Amino acid sequence: MILKVLLVLGVIAVVYFLFIKKKPLNNSNKKDNSKPKTNDMVECAGCGTYVSIDESIISENRYYCSSECVDKK
Repeated sequence: MILKVLLVLGVIAVVYFLFIKKKPLNNSNKKDNSKPKTNDMVECAGCGTYVSIDESIISENRYYCSSECVDKK
């Protein structure tokens, strides 16, 4: 009796995992590496310190940590 119950549960589990359960979408096919993410750190072109993208200043396609470093260039 227990063997029949285990066999039925096994068949239900196989059907569930093969047909019903959704597989997560794989986003690795999208190659959008050109845009940095908001939590990435970049090096300041003026002084060499690292600052987050959110806090950085972009001038002439370079990242700077402060307006003083932008003025030094």
